[in-house]
Amino acid sequence: MKDLVTYFITWTTYGTWLPGDVRGWRKMKQGNQIPQPRLEEWCRERMKGDTVILSPKHRAKVEAVCREHAEVRCWKLHAINVRSNHVHIAVTSDKPPKITRDQFKANGTRVLREDPDAITDEKIWTRGGDTEIIDGEYDLECVIEYILEEQDKKG
Repeated sequence: MKDLVTYFITWTTYGTWLPGDVRGWRKMKQGNQIPQPRLEEWCRERMKGDTVILSPKHRAKVEAVCREHAEVRCWKLHAINVRSNHVHIAVTSDKPPKITRDQFKANGTRVLREDPDAITDEKIWTRGGDTEIIDGEYDLECVIEYILEEQDKKG
């Protein structure tokens, strides 16, 4: 039997949370970073497409396909919240975090491209995303609360 690991996975839509962002940002393998407005502007000028914002219909489709994928893979989906500009998932998986995240993103891309009101932008999601290992029931409860309840409390 493969080891099961619980992850808190977040990824953003293209162009909505750039390096240098005034809200702060995370750098791969270096964690949280302070805002750097000139870096954000530099990144925005080099974008290869438009910023992607998900409609309520698109959000529902991404959530549904992520739920279906977790079920097919026999992964335990603890919580999911698809927002207009990002996705949060808490999931227990038998795969490494990058594979787990990328499978969710790929399925989300597929349904958004197949939709009658398809997103045709070259890029829908930013590259990569953030994955944290959830260690213990208390941490899982906190992550679930954050995913399901805290998102609507933000300004």
